[in-house]
Amino acid sequence: MERVTDWLRKRSMISPDRVALINDSINETISYHLLDERASKWAQYMKEKGISKGDRVAYVSKNDSVCFEILFACGKIGAIFVPLNWRLSPSEIDSIVSDCTPKLIFYKKEFQSLISSLLLNNPHQCLEGISASVYGKTNGLTSFTSLVLDDPWMMIYTGGTTGSPKGVVLSHRSVTANAMNTIISWNLEEEDCTITYLPTFHTGGINALSLPLLMVGGKVVMAERFEPIGAIDALNEYGCSIVLLVPTMYHLLMENEEFKQTPFPKMKVFLSGGAPCPGKVYDFFREKQIQFKEGYGLTEAGPNNFYIDPCKMKKGSVGKAMMFNQVKIIDEDGHSVPQGEVGELLLGGDHLFKEYWQNPTQTKMVLRNGWLHTGDLAKVDGEEDYYIVGRKKDMIISGGENIYPQEIEHWLCEHHAVSECAVIGVPHKKWGEVVTAFITIRQGRNLTAEEVKMYCQQKFGAYKIPKNVHFIKELPKTDVGKVNKKSLVKLFQEQ
Repeated sequence: MERVTDWLRKRSMISPDRVALINDSINETISYHLLDERASKWAQYMKEKGISKGDRVAYVSKNDSVCFEILFACGKIGAIFVPLNWRLSPSEIDSIVSDCTPKLIFYKKEFQSLISSLLLNNPHQCLEGISASVYGKTNGLTSFTSLVLDDPWMMIYTGGTTGSPKGVVLSHRSVTANAMNTIISWNLEEEDCTITYLPTFHTGGINALSLPLLMVGGKVVMAERFEPIGAIDALNEYGCSIVLLVPTMYHLLMENEEFKQTPFPKMKVFLSGGAPCPGKVYDFFREKQIQFKEGYGLTEAGPNNFYIDPCKMKKGSVGKAMMFNQVKIIDEDGHSVPQGEVGELLLGGDHLFKEYWQNPTQTKMVLRNGWLHTGDLAKVDGEEDYYIVGRKKDMIISGGENIYPQEIEHWLCEHHAVSECAVIGVPHKKWGEVVTAFITIRQGRNLTAEEVKMYCQQKFGAYKIPKNVHFIKELPKTDVGKVNKKSLVKLFQEQ
């Protein structure tokens, strides 16, 4: 079995004085030497508390550099790092804690009341708060745990938009493979800098850019809260060269006059992920003459899977498969589909997750013969560029015809009066399902349902035209900015 290399320790030896992390809220700078030293102290502290290989260590905090101190500490002793989504309700968090049964819970003091409520049903060991004083006089690790690449390193719970949250177990192999693949495929360098707005209870906050940049010796700025003016200032102040935001964040930035006028001299590329990105975002950055590209990923696979050359960008494409992973598209019978046809997207490679925590049935459903069955629908063109069409579960079947909501959403978002939109299928006695659109209108603009239908007639056949159009103030979102279509279905049923 292949043994785990403590690559943070190696990086701290190669680049001891380079800045690894910056806490934006308190302007704290942490070098690679200091990051490894703190991780080693946290690791020894946990061992003295009885934490050993395989034990779960939960973590509750807004974005903070201490997340990576504890994450790397867990990696040194073989514990499983479990970041908890503090935006969930106490009962939802209680359910997750009951599922993963952590032996230790780290938390910031602002979450004291939440932790206190958890203790009523889960008598787990807890810390009063996360600070240097907790491990202040602790020495670094005095003995090392033997680990192999298939040992678990972290467990991230999925958002639960398609059911109860599942604990996605990521091994040292999968985390390291994703980081290395990202560095090589995306040409990351030690001079690169990013700011992390995506929450670190989400794979986008940990694995998309933060860990790859730390592996290559770059700089990662941790920010607690995204708001347009602060983000604009921070991107330039820290000299960010690459940043990952979700479409909701781009929507807010594009509405901001200062963002339209501000140059970003050190920015190589803006990335979008987490949800399908409207075409108007591509157009905005093309006019601004800044490179922009869209990604695709999921907690169970990295999350990074594709590479786009921004100079050869195709609107709506997520690009080509990254250097060290495999991609194929299959039909219902498991056969590869011809070029241009839609099928289910399958991913392969060392970056795939290990298993769903204590859920072998669900694991076997999605991990089969070395391939991850994503449940997403996709197609590929003649140049091996891939396009995500939508979720298999979201596909609308009306009168026997397959309709992909994402295609209609992209077109609707091109309309000058549309701010955001989402398309779902709702039951219909005659057609099985009919297309239903939910739309938010840009400030100062007007739009009617009839105008929406006439606009769609320019692009689509009659069966794809929304039969129902609802105008709402704001689309319901998940904690990471994805449109929550389950909530939209519920809203339609209520109406």
